Amino acid sequence: MSSRPADLLIARAVRRGGPWLAALAATALLGAAADLLLPAALGRAVDAVVRTQARAGAEAGFGLTGPLTTAALLVALVVACDALGVLAAGVSGARAARWLRSRVVAHTLSVGTGMTRHFTPGEIVTRAGVNVEEAGRTPEAVVTAATLIVPAAGSVVVLALIDPWLAVTLVAGLLLIVAVLRAFMRRTTAASGGYQQAQGEIAAMLVGALAGARTITAAGTEDREAARVLAPLPRLRAHGLALWRLQARAGVQAAVVVPLLEIAVLAVGGLRLSAGGLTVGELLAAARYVVLGAGLGSALGYAARIARARSAAQRLEQLFAVPPPAYGDRPLPPGSGTLELRDVTVRADGVRLLSGVSLVVPGGTCTAVVGRSGSGKSSLAAVAGRLVDPERGAVLLDGVPLREIGREPLRRAVGYAFERPALFGETLGEAIAFGLGAGDDAGERSGDAARAAATAARADAFIRRLPLGYATPVGEAPMSGGEIQRVGLARAFAQAGRLLILDDAMSSLDTVTERQVGRALTGSLSDRTRLVVAHRVTTAAQADQVVWLENGRVRATGTHERLWDDPGYRAVFRAEEAS
Repeated sequence: MSSRPADLLIARAVRRGGPWLAALAATALLGAAADLLLPAALGRAVDAVVRTQARAGAEAGFGLTGPLTTAALLVALVVACDALGVLAAGVSGARAARWLRSRVVAHTLSVGTGMTRHFTPGEIVTRAGVNVEEAGRTPEAVVTAATLIVPAAGSVVVLALIDPWLAVTLVAGLLLIVAVLRAFMRRTTAASGGYQQAQGEIAAMLVGALAGARTITAAGTEDREAARVLAPLPRLRAHGLALWRLQARAGVQAAVVVPLLEIAVLAVGGLRLSAGGLTVGELLAAARYVVLGAGLGSALGYAARIARARSAAQRLEQLFAVPPPAYGDRPLPPGSGTLELRDVTVRADGVRLLSGVSLVVPGGTCTAVVGRSGSGKSSLAAVAGRLVDPERGAVLLDGVPLREIGREPLRRAVGYAFERPALFGETLGEAIAFGLGAGDDAGERSGDAARAAATAARADAFIRRLPLGYATPVGEAPMSGGEIQRVGLARAFAQAGRLLILDDAMSSLDTVTERQVGRALTGSLSDRTRLVVAHRVTTAAQADQVVWLENGRVRATGTHERLWDDPGYRAVFRAEEAS
């Protein structure tokens, strides 16, 4: 991936430092200016000592007061700038990291399921965590590294004023230091990318292992899974060692160049002193200025930070390169929720999940989608409410293509329930009302809608038995898998304005509860179009029509009674029961 988008991202992150970034730059520049003035002040003090050593003590002391006071004030200014710079660096870095993390999280959620087709959850978490922190340290590294140019350039100018030969010697050494820094930056950026990639792979496999922790424990395969999760560790170690070697090599090169540079300048200065071209104070100042100029070598550490930030920004840009779905601005016309799929094809990772599917779900009816595992049921459910866009074809709701409908109208019209619902909100009441509209009376309306939906999903009874009822915190509610599914169903019932999609959302319900929820689907919820991924005969039998999928295609549609005459259709349910 080109580094230019990553560099632009870093530049935008640096600007998000706000006033604290300006404070960091100001203190760094002011401190650098004070560093430049300090050697001259010390040189004048030394020359004053030499000139007044034969005078009376009081007179000599009076002559030294001004230069020493100036030097003391400059030292105090350097210390104050360093202290304020540390604070400004921390705050500006935190602001940059917050901006980056907000962008990453918002973009990831706006892309939705499309993001997990490109990156595993562990990779996304690593990039939103570790890589954002590394990129967030950029303001301090960039500003501090940039301000190191000030004392280097200033030292050249001052040495040129003292003696041009000293300046020429310093410039030659600085060119060597710059060459070392450039090579170090280029190689470190590449090595950092490999290190961060290995980190992401370990995190991705660890997240997957944690999701199946009970299975791993039950199978007694902890050691094997630990070895699998840590398989990228040798590569991580190799990249880490490469980074250390690069830093050590560059450090040795800088450590050799800087003392040689100081010796060369002092040697030239000594010759000039012996020839009467310099004073003792000027030689002292020159020695200090060459140290300041050679301080450009200390940019090595900041260069390493910038290199890691660049590779981290490249990984963040890979997330931003996944486009979110584009919504239109068309409102939904009045209608009963008729859903139509026209020649829909869905593909993921090169595998065709649906192929040329065309069907109509009349408004206000209940359609069951059945088929063996892998037949495309969940893909059809995802594309029906635009969790996924088809590769080819179109999906329409009441005659309007889903791509042309605005985000808010579409999400108010469609409600989803899943096999493993994730419950958001502080309390169970908020979890059920999650996603409902806002307004002055939104709380009362959402509360009423949540209770009505919970009743339809057969969740109201067990919620009311809890000591705090609907105010029970989600994390403290002792719920079985079936009860969690009922809360997820309630949320979908409350959300769906026209179209309700249940993707295997009743798999954990007992037979009695499933029949009760099924009666609600054909009773109190009959004003909405219902698309139900079904695995049980009872659910299919209650539907107005059944869509039978096989290998991503529609094999047949019709009522359950008519399709039941086909042995292949009956075999679908026998296979589900056997599994």
